[in-house]
Amino acid sequence: MRITVLKRVLLSNVLIGLMVLAQSELALAETTVTRWNDAALQAIRSTKPGPPIVARALAITHTCMFDAWAAYDAKAIGTRFGGRLRRPLAERTLANKAKAISFAASICLTDLFPTQKSSFNNLLKSLGYVPSDKPTAKTDPINIGKTVAAAVLSFRHHDGSNQLGDLHPTPYSDYTGYKPVNTPTKIIDPDHWQPLLVNGKVQKFVTPHWGKVKPYALTSGKQFRGTMLMPASYKTSPRRYKEQAKQILEYTAHLTDEKKVIAEYWADGPKSELPPGHWDLFAQFVSERDHHTLDKDVKLFFAITNAIFDASIASWDGKRFYDCARPITAIHFLYKGQIVDSWNGAVDGADWQPYQVSTFPTPPFPEYGSGHSIFSSAGAETLRLFTGSDYFGNSVVIAGGWSRVEPGVVPAQDVMLYWPTFSEAAAEAGMSRLYGGIHFVDGDLQSRKIGRLVARQAWVKSLKYFGIKK
Repeated sequence: MRITVLKRVLLSNVLIGLMVLAQSELALAETTVTRWNDAALQAIRSTKPGPPIVARALAITHTCMFDAWAAYDAKAIGTRFGGRLRRPLAERTLANKAKAISFAASICLTDLFPTQKSSFNNLLKSLGYVPSDKPTAKTDPINIGKTVAAAVLSFRHHDGSNQLGDLHPTPYSDYTGYKPVNTPTKIIDPDHWQPLLVNGKVQKFVTPHWGKVKPYALTSGKQFRGTMLMPASYKTSPRRYKEQAKQILEYTAHLTDEKKVIAEYWADGPKSELPPGHWDLFAQFVSERDHHTLDKDVKLFFAITNAIFDASIASWDGKRFYDCARPITAIHFLYKGQIVDSWNGAVDGADWQPYQVSTFPTPPFPEYGSGHSIFSSAGAETLRLFTGSDYFGNSVVIAGGWSRVEPGVVPAQDVMLYWPTFSEAAAEAGMSRLYGGIHFVDGDLQSRKIGRLVARQAWVKSLKYFGIKK
């Protein structure tokens, strides 16, 4: 009897020890990936790059983390080394995975956001690592992280993004010679994009060369261009051109508080994490909701950021190819000298403004198609594919008077935005740009369609890297 009791006590102690270890490892799993994701999003908010640059930065960061993690997984293969770095079973501990991906992320983010290096080093320290640590063993997790990060960065430094300024003097600047048809003061061709004069500066098309960037899974930026409807043209389809402009006038003239909140919540303008980062925050919600391990988080963020990265390339290919006018240009052109209803009362059509903050009335790039819509549909579709369900269940409460367009006035009382499904969240993101007067209906709907196609193609490739055959 005494032996039996002793065995039970020993077994109980072992189980308690395992539970404590499991809880400790779970805590590590819940924080490592998302903490580096948070670091990336904060660097984006601090440095304010354009949307496609944000999408690329997040994809590269999570690819480095994935490749470092893959060395400690039984099936996954890295994007640069395949399975050549795979470590034996005894080394596949959570601690080694976390250490490898942390150093990979730190090196990657320092390359992408060099001015934020100190914050990345501080995060390493907070996770218990020494940033300057240089172990000699090639198989040490630190060296695994450094090796994969160097390989991924070397590949992406020459992907057509011009990150290093080797194709044109300024990093990420255009090397294709884009020049706008219109000027801030003259609409020469109402079918084409017009840079605006904002805060005393003339807008410049952000990364017009982005359609040439090497994608993750797409064959090229123009792969799905042929599946889109031709955008409305004043020259060839004037009736449709006028109808879409009138539709935006009607949307913006009859905004409820809820629609105004939707327009502003999804705007994701400067100083935010921008639309690609917004869907990373949604992925973090899913991670917490579904109690992800580190393994699941690495795969989730790798899949969603690369899908959204490809969406940026497809979207900017269309923006450059069609070079379409924004609603503000079309409405100014069509309704100059006419009184029109707007969200801020009756105004001359030449003075109409979108429902946006005055310092950022419309983004500095052409309309067709919608970046918000393609980013959101690609993100939503990836989350649906990853979780196996469209269920989302997320919400946000916007406090009364929160508006930056009408501060202290809108909304008159608290407003809750609730998204039962990923699809409904993506649809609301697309509609927000109509409420805000930023996009036309075709630019929204066509981009939603392309975003889903991009996500499905990217998902097939991600599954191969996960080591899953379908």
